[in-house]
Amino acid sequence: MKLGYIGIGLMGKPMVLRLLAAGHEVAVWNRSKDKLAPVVEKGAKAAASPAEVARAAEIVLMCVTDQKAAEEVLFSPEGVIHGTASLVVDFSSIAPVSARDFAKRLKAKGIGMIDAPVSGGVPGAEKGTLAVMAGGDPADIERARPIVMHLAQRFTRMGDAGAGQVTKLCNQIIVGSLFPVIAEAVRLAEAAGVDAKSLPAALKGGFADSLPLQIFGARMAARNFEPPLGTNRIMLKDLQNAAAVADEYGVSLVMAQAAADLYRLMEKQGRGEMDPAVLVDLRGEKT
Repeated sequence: MKLGYIGIGLMGKPMVLRLLAAGHEVAVWNRSKDKLAPVVEKGAKAAASPAEVARAAEIVLMCVTDQKAAEEVLFSPEGVIHGTASLVVDFSSIAPVSARDFAKRLKAKGIGMIDAPVSGGVPGAEKGTLAVMAGGDPADIERARPIVMHLAQRFTRMGDAGAGQVTKLCNQIIVGSLFPVIAEAVRLAEAAGVDAKSLPAALKGGFADSLPLQIFGARMAARNFEPPLGTNRIMLKDLQNAAAVADEYGVSLVMAQAAADLYRLMEKQGRGEMDPAVLVDLRGEKT
């Protein structure tokens, strides 16, 4: 199939490489053109604009930083809406209200949209084991399923437009709150003379086990922050979006708010673009 992909970042690059390996033609665009090189070398075709991507593709997939970036690539004078693609699959994590608005605006032009945020991080994108939670029309989701399943182990429809984004916020509440907890456990082990690097193996299979523990616990104990598997800035953005939805429905997010304060501190300290594993080096610092 002729596909388009917009946003060749931490997640977009391995996704595009998997689509190319599956035999699809992929037109690509990224704001920073230098990031296109690794996928162009493998056969992707660089486009001059999002609109050009959408003119070369039947389905456009995208993964960008936030709702502002998503709105720009979709609706700017050189946006996707001016192409001929009939379906957009948005892997970005954005506010649910924005996802509903974008779907409505695209539908008015005869273009379907699926909000399809993912969980699994860079390792999941590389291995094709992402969990994708989707909002949108059932027919659009089934049309996209064969493509998405090159990238994911699960592709679950959660409801109409915006439902995928709400589900991703639930995911981020759990993960975003868990990272600081894992950092505290690693620091306690170190202070007490326990081999913190053995924590993931020692706790594997027990109630405390999780992918974040196995991946980020090991990185924290080793002080291994490169290459980043995510950023504090993006986690803060997601928790702020979760807080906005919680306010709308009158839900208290005590743990998520406490975690957001720590990511906000990371931003203030100039560590917003660093991996969340750097939380292990927070020692009694004030937010």
